[in-house]
Amino acid sequence: QVQLVESGGGLVQAGGSLRLSCAASGRTFSRYIMGWFRQAPGKERQFVAAISWGGGNTPYADSVKGRFTISRDNVRKMVYLQMNSLKPEDTAVYYCAADYSTVVLTSDESYDYWGQGTQVTVSS
Repeated sequence: QVQLVESGGGLVQAGGSLRLSCAASGRTFSRYIMGWFRQAPGKERQFVAAISWGGGNTPYADSVKGRFTISRDNVRKMVYLQMNSLKPEDTAVYYCAADYSTVVLTSDESYDYWGQGTQVTVSS
């Protein structure tokens, strides 16, 4: 099993950047598929990005391609989401998720472990 804690959220102006971090615990972290999801008020939880064990497979939601970058550090047991060119529609609570899988997952129902979330607010 693994425990996840997100950090790095906050208030930023449109066009700005923010880097989210996810600290993970667990002896087998390097074997977990990691993902970032977000949920805005009144909307369903949305896939943002995911990353494979070695970082070679990184699918992104169409809405964030070219702006967001997911990465991981298996030694430090950290996952990051670099967010550039932020837009007001990026405003949401961002969640880090993990699953012990051999394939990258993009559905929130497929992930077994979740962090508490961190708020990202982008002003116009």
